[in-house]
Amino acid sequence: MNQQTYQQQIVIPFQDIDAAGIVFFAHLFRYAHETYEQFMSAHEHSLADILKKGEYLLPLVHAEADYKQPLRHDETITIKLSVKKLGESSFTLQYYCLDSSGKVRAVIETVHVTLDAAQKKPMPIPDSLRVVLDSCRTAMPL
Repeated sequence: MNQQTYQQQIVIPFQDIDAAGIVFFAHLFRYAHETYEQFMSAHEHSLADILKKGEYLLPLVHAEADYKQPLRHDETITIKLSVKKLGESSFTLQYYCLDSSGKVRAVIETVHVTLDAAQKKPMPIPDSLRVVLDSCRTAMPL
């Protein structure tokens, strides 16, 4: 098993801050999803191409987050994505939001299922996608 992660940096924009002066919780899910989209594109499996081909879909079926410490405007965070679990027709992604010192500020998990686009029923993860996901699989937390 290859223990890799995919990461991207984000500078927290002003419009993501709530009245308490911290990132509104839902924006962390957006950051995670943007990281997921970038990961898929970087591995030649862009979500746009998957939708255009129309063979299968990758809907999100579960999402959760643990908020460790608030994030504030203009902070630079690194989102590290890894594949926590790779099943027959589903996969779990884990995202660690790290501050500039490497401290974990939030952890997000999303579960996706592979659906046959025509029948809207679970199907095995396509081999080419399985290879991509397996390349970013980890057996332990970052």
